[in-house]
Amino acid sequence: MSNQAQQPGVLLLQGPPSLFWRELAVGFETAGVKAHHINFSLGDWIYWLKPGARNFKKPFSAWSAYLSDFIVRENITDILYYADQLPYHRVAADVAKRFGVKCHAVENGYLRPDWITLERGGMGRLSHFPDDPETIARIARQVGPADRVVRYPHKFWQEASNEVIYNLAAYLGRLIFPRYEADKYYDPLLEYVMWLPGMFRRPKTMPVRYEKKDSPPFFMLALQLQSDYQIRANSPYAHLSEMLEEVIRSFAAFAPENVRLVIKQHPFDNGVEKWDQVLPRIAGRFGVAHRVDFIDKGDINVLLPKVSGVIVVNSTVGLHSLSAGRPTIALGSAVYDVRGLTHQQGLDSFWTDPAPVDPALLDQYVRALAATIQVKGDFYNKAGRKVAIAEIVARILNGAVNCPDAFVEVPPRLADV
Repeated sequence: MSNQAQQPGVLLLQGPPSLFWRELAVGFETAGVKAHHINFSLGDWIYWLKPGARNFKKPFSAWSAYLSDFIVRENITDILYYADQLPYHRVAADVAKRFGVKCHAVENGYLRPDWITLERGGMGRLSHFPDDPETIARIARQVGPADRVVRYPHKFWQEASNEVIYNLAAYLGRLIFPRYEADKYYDPLLEYVMWLPGMFRRPKTMPVRYEKKDSPPFFMLALQLQSDYQIRANSPYAHLSEMLEEVIRSFAAFAPENVRLVIKQHPFDNGVEKWDQVLPRIAGRFGVAHRVDFIDKGDINVLLPKVSGVIVVNSTVGLHSLSAGRPTIALGSAVYDVRGLTHQQGLDSFWTDPAPVDPALLDQYVRALAATIQVKGDFYNKAGRKVAIAEIVARILNGAVNCPDAFVEVPPRLADV
């Protein structure tokens, strides 16, 4: 075996749709570590455009054996991937465990804007971040305050256009990568076509009653995308309609008569699910259509100062509501679902006795989160990419992912990775 093959290397699988992944590889190589990449689709190829990448064109069933051989042949010590629940990444985590290779999930930051997540193994139910206040407090005592100043902003169109380019390239490039399994919830072409009517449809704005000082008491349910892996992999719901049935049934049975429910659609929703039609039918079945409002556009920050409580599955909206000091309940697996932060006594009691947010614990939580599984930076801002890449390379090469050391052995919440 050649000396080159003996050199330890890192393997970058599918990354975010930006220049970040390619520049991250350069960061590793500048630090003296060979960076490898495998393309699964034309989208991967377009955003890599760097010599030396391999193209995996075999059936998905051959991926495990291919990766096993690749790890041994190239002396891979670490694997990085964006979106840990993508099919190729789930298999990679299993294969890596057999070979003693470390896996690192890279994602949008929990504290965004201006943060990227870097976590050992995976996120959600696979997270190693602690859910007990004592451990969180112990970590917080070892670190300083989180830098919450936004230093690396990017425009919405930068993120949206890159997502469109990547997914359409992967879709249209099936002649080149005919066996690629994207595991998308919707057909990408359908999803983007469905965006067009929404561009010309007048949004359902915030009912005036919620903008007044004497607005009635209300709770907010923040919808996520049906296509979001956080729903499919880290919640008990196969479809968000199941969650809506559960929430509205509980609201009808246990919320006081003078309380209302506002259901806020996700800003990137493509309109396929037609929530504006589904929700009135569900609310009508439970006799509360007159107490439930649906809005498809608008800033949640208008609602948060007045809301009595926030219901999420595992959206980052939960962190925004906690930061605003609003009672919050998470119905799925969420990294912020911690005793003292979120309501722990079930949905039925939330309407009348929502648990308050402990501000001291929240400060400790943000400190601990920022110091362990968050990296300052951005996927789309050039300066943000530079600072994040330097930190990610340093943490991985120094074995400091999920550190400080007192935190390293905290087990994952619901699964052993």
